[in-house]
Amino acid sequence: MTQRLMLLDTASLYFRAFFGVPDKVKAPDGTSVNATRGLLDIVAKLVTLYHPAQVIACWDDDWRPQWRVDLIPSYKAHRVVEAVSSGTDVEEVPDPLEQQIPLIREALSALGIPIIGAAEHEADDVIGTLASRATMPVDIVTGDRDLFQLVDDARDVRVIYTARGMSNLEVVTDATVVAKYGVLPSQYADFATLRGDASDGLPGVKGVGEKTAASLLQAHSDLAGIRAAVADGKLSAAASARFAAAAAYLDVAPDVVRVATDLDIAAPDVPLRALDDARADAARAFAEQWNLGGSMERALAAIATA
Repeated sequence: MTQRLMLLDTASLYFRAFFGVPDKVKAPDGTSVNATRGLLDIVAKLVTLYHPAQVIACWDDDWRPQWRVDLIPSYKAHRVVEAVSSGTDVEEVPDPLEQQIPLIREALSALGIPIIGAAEHEADDVIGTLASRATMPVDIVTGDRDLFQLVDDARDVRVIYTARGMSNLEVVTDATVVAKYGVLPSQYADFATLRGDASDGLPGVKGVGEKTAASLLQAHSDLAGIRAAVADGKLSAAASARFAAAAAYLDVAPDVVRVATDLDIAAPDVPLRALDDARADAARAFAEQWNLGGSMERALAAIATA
């Protein structure tokens, strides 16, 4: 069996768990545990289905980095609930989920799954860096299509896409991206820049939707090629006017949309394997303390047979 590195877009998964698992069962102190239970079950399912050699939980140390906001002020602005005195934006997260985030970190650590973040960067950037440096095939688990830009058949980097639910996972390869959008994964960041993305506060180029963006990239390879064609008068007057109006956005958007691949981080050499008796007992005690039910046991069992 091929040895694969699995990179988790952790926030994407725990948000999915929070909204997908009813908030009926609580810890003894009244803390909600639905996201924690759900994430453990997600880990168990992923490990059972894909048998990774290593799993890393990639973390948003900064979900809305200031350097991206400086370039595009609308970046994720609709998700901000307030600006605290430190100047750090606060993401809109339901209180019962916010309370579980430390618990989620403890649960992952109890399973021996490393958690990696990077200052002033998002989990996407951690994933991009680790995927680019991996010495084995990579599975990126996310519900965020922005990470399609990292798909690379030549290096056997694929996305396990969760947007349609954990019962309907989709393995995204080069062919998948081409079939869905008409562009190669290497063109996806430029495609997203042109199309825009309301969920990330990216305006895109007015009048350029997915089909137009794809056709422009098919004809001119990348955003630089499209802008060169505009400068050379090779596009229609209407298209040229759209790109002229969006020039300031297009000057900076690629740096916002492209995930980083050069952070000063490294994947720890921690193979996914069954915990020894002492650590397994500690994980079970932790699960009992927080009323995690069978979710921890299912995760332990999946890891033991990975």
